[in-house]
Amino acid sequence: MTQRVIVAVTGPRRGAFGPRFLVGCALRWYGAHALQVRPGDDLSQLHYDAVVVTGGHDIDPVIYAAEPEVHPKYDAERDALELAVIDDALARNLPLLGICRGAQLLNARRGGNLFQELKSHRKMTSNRWTILPLKTLNIEPSSRLWRLLMSDNCRINSLHNQAIDKVGEGLIVSGRDLDGIVQAVEDPRKPFLLGVQWHPEFLLFYRRQRLLFQALIQAVRRAAD
Repeated sequence: MTQRVIVAVTGPRRGAFGPRFLVGCALRWYGAHALQVRPGDDLSQLHYDAVVVTGGHDIDPVIYAAEPEVHPKYDAERDALELAVIDDALARNLPLLGICRGAQLLNARRGGNLFQELKSHRKMTSNRWTILPLKTLNIEPSSRLWRLLMSDNCRINSLHNQAIDKVGEGLIVSGRDLDGIVQAVEDPRKPFLLGVQWHPEFLLFYRRQRLLFQALIQAVRRAAD
């Protein structure tokens, strides 16, 4: 009997019920168990086979050695927890999917930085937040994301006001929006290391979006074979 895959799903100490629930639904769809991990949890006491770092507040720019240009609400204890989880996943080669701030935090941990505001960088796309798939993602040919989705483009949503600027060490850009803003990064040297700027958990009615979670789980099972 195949052992059930356990996926750590990170988030804030309180709130974010909707995204956590939907990520859990996607993981259960493909036979995995979602282990909700919050600030204050003792990571040394937890067992997990893969990681999903979910979206939420902007990350503190001190993480990528920058002065604040805007003043959103930061969550220092969540930053610390998720950095520790990312470090653990990287050290153990665990499959990892970063969603929105999760992609940004992964990029910062690899030495990259962020645009702290996007309005001035947008010409072709709206700066409006929406869970609806109203933006176009252009996917880099031959990337892991392209091989996974088997398409040059697809529709995505947008719930972010920051995005990746300088790409972190070992990461490559695998998707951009119509303004050229980075929407996906990956590390082709890792079994599965992908960061997406949009929120696939709000688009589970699209099979392509569910494939991101399926691929994460499949990477765990391949490593166990």
